[in-house]
Amino acid sequence: MKFCRSLIMFYAGIVLATTPSHADTYVIDTAGAHASINFKISHFGFSWLEGRFDSFDGVFFFDEKNPENSNVNVTVETTSINSNHTERDNHLRSDDFLAADRFPDGTFRSSNVELIDENNLRVIGDLTLRGVQKSIEIDTTYVGGGQDPWGDVRQGFVGTTEIVLADFGIPFDLGPSSTKVFLTLNVEGTKQ
Repeated sequence: MKFCRSLIMFYAGIVLATTPSHADTYVIDTAGAHASINFKISHFGFSWLEGRFDSFDGVFFFDEKNPENSNVNVTVETTSINSNHTERDNHLRSDDFLAADRFPDGTFRSSNVELIDENNLRVIGDLTLRGVQKSIEIDTTYVGGGQDPWGDVRQGFVGTTEIVLADFGIPFDLGPSSTKVFLTLNVEGTKQ
């Protein structure tokens, strides 16, 4: 995980060079478990299978006055998938799904942020999973920001999106009701 953090900060430096200087830098608070990447997928149309990724790192650059100047970069360890069922999680890590041994990281790099209204944004960027890169849109709501009781400045968002499994080369056929995965992204960052 330390390598991932170093890689994130390296990418942050690159992005920072192209991010407007009035955007503040926030590291996503995964250490304090104030962020989560959650997923759900239909189980044959009978119920929802839910899970999360336990290990990820990221950074975002947020301009409160001009949110469209913001940027986000996240790296997820695909081996950390957790659906609360060991046998299923091992299958999800296999070549049938994430191929985590060959593709241990998934990444999201934003390319554009659109301001929808005072509290809502559309974050557009490239998701790379199983070595396949596709543009996705994340509908994002600003939850809030300010100083916490320890003097740190924080900003928080929640985002939702959906991805089609076949778009990322996932070969396993779960049936017609289970072609999409729905993601909910809870992001809280600490200003650097």
